[in-house]
Amino acid sequence: MLDRIALVLLIIGGINWGLIGIFQFDLVAFLFGGMGAVISRIIYSLVAVSALWCISLLFRDNELVREQ
Repeated sequence: MLDRIALVLLIIGGINWGLIGIFQFDLVAFLFGGMGAVISRIIYSLVAVSALWCISLLFRDNELVREQ
């Protein structure tokens, strides 16, 4: 379950970075009151923690991942 939550947060972060790169539009900042807003910083931090968590997916045994 934690893997799926981390993956969803990474997808949100990836979409946000895509919008920034293509359109110079930060969706998270737009929705939550700017890049410096507390909720925006929390979301950015959760995306970063999710990325660190997903690094472990690279090193897991494939059999263990299939069982879940």
